[in-house]
Amino acid sequence: MTGGAGWLAGPGGWRGRVAGGAGWLAGPGDWRGRATDVWVRGARVAAVVRVMVVDDDAMVRRLLRTILGAAGIDVVAEAADGDEVVGAIQAHHPDVVLMDLRMARVDGIRATAAVRAMREPPGVLAMTSFDTEEAILAAVHAGAAGFLAKDAEPAELVAAVRAVAAGEGALSPRAARTMVERVATDATGRGRRESRAMLEALTERELEIARGVADGLSNAEIARRSFVSEATVKSHLTQVMGKLGATNRVQVALVVDRAALPAEAG
Repeated sequence: MTGGAGWLAGPGGWRGRVAGGAGWLAGPGDWRGRATDVWVRGARVAAVVRVMVVDDDAMVRRLLRTILGAAGIDVVAEAADGDEVVGAIQAHHPDVVLMDLRMARVDGIRATAAVRAMREPPGVLAMTSFDTEEAILAAVHAGAAGFLAKDAEPAELVAAVRAVAAGEGALSPRAARTMVERVATDATGRGRRESRAMLEALTERELEIARGVADGLSNAEIARRSFVSEATVKSHLTQVMGKLGATNRVQVALVVDRAALPAEAG
């Protein structure tokens, strides 16, 4: 995997930002602000990000703790299997859960879905040694706010954690390519008709917000483009996700791009 941030153009003109930058994978605002918050690309993020590491390999957990600690990120909890995750979150309140996907009792996909079902869930950054299309899509559909391979550079990992904590998201290049290919496969025929029908349920403002998500914009960027507050964007995005049955930004983006709507005038 190559390091750093970048852009990957999709078939419908949308852009998914890869690891190291914010993108369309996060929900409308999962982080919890503190008095020491700072701003990252127009999004507010706690100056000290609190992370929980979930991996069945103790050596991997120790390595991740070392990397994140060196970057000033606070690892507040660890778990060795997916069935320990929800309880640990309730006890330690992390901003981000760094989630291994392959574990013995409860895998990371099921654990991610359980986290996203919580009332105020932290963002989940999925990690695996096997960044296959199946794993990437399963993590996204479960509600992960980002996806990285375990061979990512330390700087990529740190940037991805900070992006997820800011309420945005991060994709590895491989994951971004997979999502582009999925849109290209689904953006014709029945998929297009179904997606357009789903978007008809949105108000004009909600559709504008959904288009912004599909364009790879952060909430702050959508707010500036639409001349509204970031709080208004978050409110509308919550409504959009509810109407589309989406649990994260990538699912919103996929619906918009499958619909292959005409470009907005002006």
